[in-house]
Amino acid sequence: MFPKHKDKHLTRRDFLRLARLVASAAALTPFLKACQSLGLTPTANPYPTLSVPTTPIPPTVTTTPSSSSTVGEEPGLVKLAFVRTRDRAAGVRHALELLGINPVQGKNVLLKPNFNSADPAPASTHPETLRALIEWMQTMGAQEITVADRSGMGNSRSVMQTLGVFDLAEELGFSTLSFEELSEEDWTLIRPSDSHWADGFPFARPVLDAGVVVSTCCLKPHRYGGLFTLSLKNTVGMVGKYFGGRNYMTELHNSPNQRLMIAEANTAYTPALVLLDGVEAFIDQGPDVGTKVWGEVVMAGTDRVAIDALGLTLLRLLGYSGVAAQGPVFGQDQIRRAVELGLGAAGPEKIRLLTPDDASRAYANQVLQALLQSG
Repeated sequence: MFPKHKDKHLTRRDFLRLARLVASAAALTPFLKACQSLGLTPTANPYPTLSVPTTPIPPTVTTTPSSSSTVGEEPGLVKLAFVRTRDRAAGVRHALELLGINPVQGKNVLLKPNFNSADPAPASTHPETLRALIEWMQTMGAQEITVADRSGMGNSRSVMQTLGVFDLAEELGFSTLSFEELSEEDWTLIRPSDSHWADGFPFARPVLDAGVVVSTCCLKPHRYGGLFTLSLKNTVGMVGKYFGGRNYMTELHNSPNQRLMIAEANTAYTPALVLLDGVEAFIDQGPDVGTKVWGEVVMAGTDRVAIDALGLTLLRLLGYSGVAAQGPVFGQDQIRRAVELGLGAAGPEKIRLLTPDDASRAYANQVLQALLQSG
């Protein structure tokens, strides 16, 4: 279905995958120490840490064993997994276990990361997050996985090369695709009703043709008019820049309705899974640079609106003071328009969080309480 990245070392790849699957917990400690020595995991606390209350606020947050957590048990509620951690790989695994779903079995998966630029996380998806998510999908029986994006600040292929995506593709056996290199017939013009786009927007056909779409985003503001770039904004990488002689990104970024248009672009598809890596965050500037702090969270769910509402709330708690720090979270243009379009949770009272431990529960309580209090 998609162009497949050539695998030159199949035997080595399979061996490494098998080794990862059978490795015992005892082997993880020296591995993590080795990663720390190489600078692959945080070894100190150079960023401010958010304090959390110790008193739980039931019933909005539940500490749930992964074996019994499910989504959709209560009609009308949106359940998200919320894990407090500085270990991305463990956070991804725990969040997905808590969520308790498997939308990828037997499916061709298009995975949309945030490869806006070649700058390191949280500017772009961290390699550890990408690896953990792909390994989980492979374990869950995904048939084929294609990692695809269109970079906003740089050539997509060069960005992927710098971020080590092609090397990871060769090791794990997934495909890669640059939307930037698609021909015009590989784009579909979407014309939603009651839209702020002048004549719709071109959307990548491989997304529409995929069996399922999985999105993984970062935690950061956006200084070029989006105000914040989480899961809703991540969709812009699936929208074509040039189509039919027009520059749609110029239209988007020059429009006073940019944030409404971002929400409207999300009407083209529905993700089967959204994962937010908030282990680190920018609290100013963005999307490529900014003041970096510990966010210490991985969230996962199927609701883009809920993910963005919690993410923006967390940014505020971490110290973000830009335009989107004012007023109700659900009153922000991106989120408000997405709710109007029926893309997700209608309000904070509809969100429930699944957590694996007391530390995550306390943190989740603080974030959800702040969201409820934002109005």
